[in-house]
Amino acid sequence: MNNKSYSDWLIVSDIDGTLNNQLRQIPKVNKNAIYDFVHNKGGHFTLASGRGVQSLEPHFKNLPDVNTPAIVMNGAGIYDYNENKMLWFNPISNKGKEVIRKSLQKYSHLEIGVITEDMIYLVRPRISGPVMMMLDSLRHKKVKSIDDIPDCNWGKVIFFTMPHMKKKVREFAVAESDESLAFIDTSSASFDLVAHDTNKGTAVLKLAEILGISEDKIGTIGNYYNDLDMLKAVKHSACCKQAPRDMHPICEYVTCHCNDGAVADFINYIYKTY
Repeated sequence: MNNKSYSDWLIVSDIDGTLNNQLRQIPKVNKNAIYDFVHNKGGHFTLASGRGVQSLEPHFKNLPDVNTPAIVMNGAGIYDYNENKMLWFNPISNKGKEVIRKSLQKYSHLEIGVITEDMIYLVRPRISGPVMMMLDSLRHKKVKSIDDIPDCNWGKVIFFTMPHMKKKVREFAVAESDESLAFIDTSSASFDLVAHDTNKGTAVLKLAEILGISEDKIGTIGNYYNDLDMLKAVKHSACCKQAPRDMHPICEYVTCHCNDGAVADFINYIYKTY
């Protein structure tokens, strides 16, 4: 039995296809391993997601009494669910709001979802935005214009378009942007707008700094290309067996399939190796 303390370690996991199996449920072996890592070994464990604060909350609270702050909005924020407050936030600039306004003016079919620290605003909601809100039972407000959104911190903006229009809309938005902004592809019919240098990797390092964890004691695990930033940012990274093949060489360790408990496999690898 490994009785070593891991109180100086931080492990950060993606959710769907990593922590959860393909049925979007946490395998019992993962829950048991996380409990052991946090409660018996003193380690820090948390989640990193593109979800906003309220969307991530049920997934976070389904963990076994984890209280390490979580990474939300693709790394735009670090939120403490224990204290119910944002510890760190990297908001979109005013230039980003101009890009959104021009994109809405040019493309009449475009739907926009603005995720702030405490609310989701849907601009010109038709299908995609409302469906996303319904599936996750998310609190939101529908507005006709971005001028109807309070002048607060915008963490992430989702562009909902049509698959055959996505490339054109994205190219237009990029052309109108500047160095303060960044874009993240999320599906065949959507992409995100965030502040420059906003990604899961940057946020993981910021969280480690907040917790006083050294960079050589950080582990991250994911299963798809949107996890690459946090996998590349740390010394100890893992991807699930079903991850795209070209991700495997990037990682220190390749776990079992997510259905079989990939997070537990990674935690046990940390135990055996370090």
